[in-house]
Amino acid sequence: MRKLILLVAAAVLASQAETIRLHAQTPSAANPLAAEVDRLATELNPQVVAWRRDFHKNPELGNRELRTSKVIADELRKLGFEVTMNVATTGVVGVLRGGKPGPVVALRSDMDALPVTEQVDLPFKSTVKAQWNGQEVGVMHACGHDNHMAILLGTATALARMKDRLPGTVKVIFQPAEEGPPPGETGGAEQMVKENVLENPKVDAIFGLHVFPFRVGEIVYRSGPLMASTDSFVIKVKGRQTHGAIPWGGIDPIVVGSQIVMGLQTIISRSINITEAPAVVTIGRFTGGNRANIVPEEVELEGTIRAFNEDVRADIQRRVRQIATKIAESAGATATMEMTLGYPVTRNDEKLTERMLPTLRRVAGEENVRFGPLTGTAEDFSFFQQKVPGMFIFLGVTPNDQDPTKVAMNHSPLFFADEAALPIGVKVMTNLALDYLFGK
Repeated sequence: MRKLILLVAAAVLASQAETIRLHAQTPSAANPLAAEVDRLATELNPQVVAWRRDFHKNPELGNRELRTSKVIADELRKLGFEVTMNVATTGVVGVLRGGKPGPVVALRSDMDALPVTEQVDLPFKSTVKAQWNGQEVGVMHACGHDNHMAILLGTATALARMKDRLPGTVKVIFQPAEEGPPPGETGGAEQMVKENVLENPKVDAIFGLHVFPFRVGEIVYRSGPLMASTDSFVIKVKGRQTHGAIPWGGIDPIVVGSQIVMGLQTIISRSINITEAPAVVTIGRFTGGNRANIVPEEVELEGTIRAFNEDVRADIQRRVRQIATKIAESAGATATMEMTLGYPVTRNDEKLTERMLPTLRRVAGEENVRFGPLTGTAEDFSFFQQKVPGMFIFLGVTPNDQDPTKVAMNHSPLFFADEAALPIGVKVMTNLALDYLFGK
């Protein structure tokens, strides 16, 4: 036993040493164009702000980003990019070939807004309305994708002015439908990958960022799993309808459904090693019946699965189906399940993250870069990361005079992004591309 304890202690110390090594790296030497990036980020900021406000005032839902994509394509053409439109419905891809041979680096921004009615009082507040799921809804960049597009256009402008000195190629990817395409349609990063967006020229690494209500200018990163996979399911439990006063005359699907809900709770609490891979199974809807004195024929349960490991993800999917069908069978009912696969785990390539961490610290300042926790939210940037090494980071946008723990989160009608973060985003994305191309 003592030997086992010593072995475990040694393993823990080794792990801690590796963590310290990763977090204690000194900032890397700047790429040859870093000083010019600083100057351009300041010079271009009024235009970046103007782009952001234009996108914010004119938001469009997933697969409907027609005006947005035209604005982006027009700007990229002016900069000398080779532009391809209508990728994965409304996506835009621009290629900038440098004056010297070298690797291919991709930078990605999402473009779509959300069916949310804005409540922030801004001069450029969105008043746009559109159809979503057959209903008229307000439309707002409540997740901050307007900032992402403006930052990437600013980055593209800076890199275009350095074109002849770039040792390689830059591919900018403006992606539609990150929040999901309309029902019955395909879209987003998954469809872009299927349409070979990472080929011709073949991408060696890809970078992306997302604004989040951390302190303005703060960069939050994580090596390995960062954001959860997300899958949804619908379970239909069919019993036999009867009078509520004579329950023995039928099979009550409400009781069976309740037992299934409780059974599903044992997946995380008893079947998953949560010390290695956290996960969540949540039932968010349970519907059925229409009168107090009628046992209905059928009920429906709808839920979500979140995981940070693809093997765990697949195991949970299997267990949900097994628990639902077997519990129903034990009561004489039947249960069927439809699983809708969502986004994979957003997993930052460990070697790429270690390599680029000094860039983040050099550009944003060591005091502004921190290792972040796992987050149960999801990102379809993960589809790119399944094909090529990728790194995804968070950029803080909460004003310095506000408490980040008390401000509105992404997807809220009150979500607000401080534009002071925009030049920081431009410098970070531009330097990530340059440091990668120059082999820093």
